[in-house]
Amino acid sequence: MKSRLLTAFAAFICFSNVVLAQAEKPKLVVGLMVDQMRWDYLYRFADRYGDDGFKRLLREGFSCENTLIPYIPTYTAIGHSTVYTGSVPSIHGIAGNDWIVQATGKPMYCTQDDQVEGVGAPGKEGKQSPRNLLASTITDELKLATNFRSKVIGIAIKDRGGILPAGHFADAAYWFDAKSGNWITSTFYADKLPSWVNKFNGQRLAEKYLKQDWNTLYPIETYVNSIADDNIYEGKWAGEKSPTFPRKTSELMKDAGLEMIKTTPQGNTFTFDFAKETIANEKLGQNPANIPDFLCLSLSATDYVGHRYSLSAVEIEDTYLRLDRDLADFLKYLDNSVGKGNYTLFLTSDHAASYNPLYYTDQKGNGGYLFLRQIQKELDAELISKFGHKGLVKSVMNYQVHLNNPLIDSLDLDDQAIKKVIIKNLKKQDGIAYVVDMENAENMFIPSPIREKIINGYNRKNSGVIQIIAEPQWYSGTPRSTGTTHGVWSSYDSHIPLVFMGWGIKPGVSNKEVYSTDIAPTLASLLHIMEPNGSIGKPILEVLGQ
Repeated sequence: MKSRLLTAFAAFICFSNVVLAQAEKPKLVVGLMVDQMRWDYLYRFADRYGDDGFKRLLREGFSCENTLIPYIPTYTAIGHSTVYTGSVPSIHGIAGNDWIVQATGKPMYCTQDDQVEGVGAPGKEGKQSPRNLLASTITDELKLATNFRSKVIGIAIKDRGGILPAGHFADAAYWFDAKSGNWITSTFYADKLPSWVNKFNGQRLAEKYLKQDWNTLYPIETYVNSIADDNIYEGKWAGEKSPTFPRKTSELMKDAGLEMIKTTPQGNTFTFDFAKETIANEKLGQNPANIPDFLCLSLSATDYVGHRYSLSAVEIEDTYLRLDRDLADFLKYLDNSVGKGNYTLFLTSDHAASYNPLYYTDQKGNGGYLFLRQIQKELDAELISKFGHKGLVKSVMNYQVHLNNPLIDSLDLDDQAIKKVIIKNLKKQDGIAYVVDMENAENMFIPSPIREKIINGYNRKNSGVIQIIAEPQWYSGTPRSTGTTHGVWSSYDSHIPLVFMGWGIKPGVSNKEVYSTDIAPTLASLLHIMEPNGSIGKPILEVLGQ
């Protein structure tokens, strides 16, 4: 009898431990995507960072220092989709921010959905949803695992930054419409905006921030990590004599409108403001079922600032110094509202960015611009001479050549012969390292890491049939293109930050090579739920202390 009692007691203890383990989960998961953030930005401006922003993440969290993007092209929509699906364009279907549907030849925007209407503002800006995303997200899997009791919300100034991470089953996704000055959504999610969103929109914060102008946080002569403020590599706004500080956004916005908030660090502050209101009013992290909620938060302003001013600019340094303060304030807000130790946050990026090629070559480096529009004109001319028809190339975009398949089929032309002409022409172009016929990609003589990125990034329904691989530091642009861009395979576009912090995370650092596809399965392991249905990544065990 005594033996039976001991056995029963031991079984009860084991059962209790299992139940306890099952119950232990964070109250809130926050995915923080910093658009166009290079990995080295964690350290490049660290001498000016405070103790409670990026430094707190590195101090209290686990930093995966060698996180790489395993596909091309490296664009925003793909990056957000990959992080949350653990998948790649070949599987999840998001082949760029825009692409050509190969079967019809029609252009498609990544979150375009003509079946829905905007809520909060009229026009096409609201006709958006995640329907083009073929794979499930980690947020979808959380909804399924909790019988849809978890609350999931996506937020970003960019529509794609809020919609794609939140997935197909989200309670809401919000993005900023510059024409109306409102945070909006679509009928995919709701028929009307919640009253608290209308109240927030009524504050007209974007306009208020722009009226404050943009000057440097510190004396400009202390920005030693940046080149001189007045230079030829930065873009100007209409009405500016030079792209220099102080930037009178209060005056410039008369022509640029509220669109200008996107290209200032206040765009990030504005997004954090809305995120805090979302947490408070939607009671994220206070789920009555004692299960995790999920906030997908993407900061878009860093990308807009980079595109206009380039990464060597004072504007970039100032943006990250201000972001560090905003991040510290947001972490403190989470500590107070959800409770320190009750939430898990990860910070990463959708892609990184390059130095301006003109700046790079002025310093005597190699590099240049691929004039893709001019290349397309040359291809058209050669194809007309060979086949007697114009318009056989639909577009040269995403570093891919898209054929006009419906036209070629209607003319009964040999697409293989057309591709041979195109490939022969492209191989003669300056700045192009490789030209790949995607139907024969398995046979290409290209270094294996690049070959894998090419294959992962190719979606036969949405990608061009010929892939262009640029030489290092070469980009699509014109001879005097200002700012920076991204999209290629090189480390400056594909090496991104990844830091986990909070509940369930063991502090530490690793230089082990991991991938953006590993983030979703790591979260799935942390939450004890299934990984997304298209995931090809693996859990990062060191993050989980395993």
